[in-house]
Amino acid sequence: MSTSGSGFKVLVIDDSNTIRRSAEIFLKQGGHDVMLAEDGFDALGKVNDYQPDLIFCDILMPRLDGYQTCAIIRRNVRFAGVPVVMLSSKDGVFDKARGRMVGSQDYLTKPFTKDQLLLSVAQFGAAKQGVI
Repeated sequence: MSTSGSGFKVLVIDDSNTIRRSAEIFLKQGGHDVMLAEDGFDALGKVNDYQPDLIFCDILMPRLDGYQTCAIIRRNVRFAGVPVVMLSSKDGVFDKARGRMVGSQDYLTKPFTKDQLLLSVAQFGAAKQGVI
């Protein structure tokens, strides 16, 4: 965890290069450290190595979807407390409820704005820091 300033370590998991890159630009402009993963399998190793303060996870991905990825992260005692925010192009009640069932804290609809992304980081990153 970064102790200088207000930056957080954020992992962005999305199979869309465009979404990953725009999230990376927005987060770095907000002073955060960013790691990118292109799917759930890619993300699991990075969660262990990078130890993020917050994870943004796309729902629809090949091989391992966002719900499965979030559930696996939640089952690991070291990362059970890391906030996960689901990303989806659909703004459905069912998707939000299913995300909460697997342990996500929130839900952002794509395309998101820089302000929406940074507000989410401020809200959940601060909550994680309060726990540690």
